[in-house]
Amino acid sequence: MLFANLESLKITIIVGPKGPSSGINSKTPTVFSCRPTQLPAKAGALPLPVLQRKYLGMENLMFAYRSCKVIWTLLVTILGYASSLPVGDDSICTAEELAKYTIIFTGKWSQTAFPKQYPLYRPPAQWSSMLGVTHSSDYSMWKKNEYASNGVRDFAEKGEAWVLMKEIEEAGEKIQSVHGIFSAPAISSGIGQTSTELEVHSRHPLVSFVVRIVPSPDWFVGIDSLNLCEGDHWMEEVSVDLFPYDAGTDSGFTFSSPNFATIPQDTVTEITCSSPSHPANSFYYPKLKILPPIAQVTMVKLKKNQLGLPLPYLNLPAKSNEIIDSVSETPLDCEVSQWSSWGLCKGLCRKTGTKIRTRFVLLQPANNGMPCPNLDEETSCEPENCV
Repeated sequence: MLFANLESLKITIIVGPKGPSSGINSKTPTVFSCRPTQLPAKAGALPLPVLQRKYLGMENLMFAYRSCKVIWTLLVTILGYASSLPVGDDSICTAEELAKYTIIFTGKWSQTAFPKQYPLYRPPAQWSSMLGVTHSSDYSMWKKNEYASNGVRDFAEKGEAWVLMKEIEEAGEKIQSVHGIFSAPAISSGIGQTSTELEVHSRHPLVSFVVRIVPSPDWFVGIDSLNLCEGDHWMEEVSVDLFPYDAGTDSGFTFSSPNFATIPQDTVTEITCSSPSHPANSFYYPKLKILPPIAQVTMVKLKKNQLGLPLPYLNLPAKSNEIIDSVSETPLDCEVSQWSSWGLCKGLCRKTGTKIRTRFVLLQPANNGMPCPNLDEETSCEPENCV
């Protein structure tokens, strides 16, 4: 609703100056309002000159009335048309009604790029299946800095898609904001590819999806409302680097953290090399400016003669999803514990002795990161309790 009450809208029309014959002061224009007013309940007898002036004034009132009627008609027409349009970027899409795309998800989660706490077993690094939707701006699957729905929470924490699919279907039924749902198979390793096809509509040109990072507390990657329509045509190809997000529903810091619900629930936030700012965080790399992309998605528009056929340049292996990709090495410095307390002083009585304290490695260095320092330290002391 653009106006809560159209009757409260006031339109003012200025008539004049028209000269002495009009019966209106030529120096002062007459102001009429389109807002309805109440007429006097009774009117007494008026002298003829006054009636003449009233009659001439009525001509101007009729002119104002006709003008107001035209303006109100235009307003109602414009507002009625505006209310029928969808809000958001997709309202200007004039491309052909339907378009199909192949969507290719590429995992780049390697031990070289992300050496800290990289999961090697129980379970090893991998990706869940992809769940996505094509929709209008009236629907949002997930959004940064907003609270995740129950469906997104279940998917990000456990990879369960039933609640999220129900939410999508309900949005499609209630407000006709969803055109279609698409999914792609899971990837059994951190590096690999999966793909599927999706269809967009000129009234539903936005694409959103989520893929869970496995294992993780509630971390995922995805896209929120990517518009594939550019005015009067569909984009031929688009690629987007993907970075990890925290759904805000579990407070774990590491890939293998046990379940620890976030109460109260937090908003969806992007995980960076410095946020959360905690050394235990699996993505905490304080020497980096930004994290390398953990995944990438590419969408390629299919021509009519390509529908249902795989793109030739994808070259997906038949038995494995793994791909070879050149990734930048992320240096990982050695991390050690605090020093222990000093040990007993050892030595002969009345002579200088020595005592030792130790520490241990918390995280081994990788990719030319800073090597580990000495793990023991010795100092001189005077032996006690000598006999």
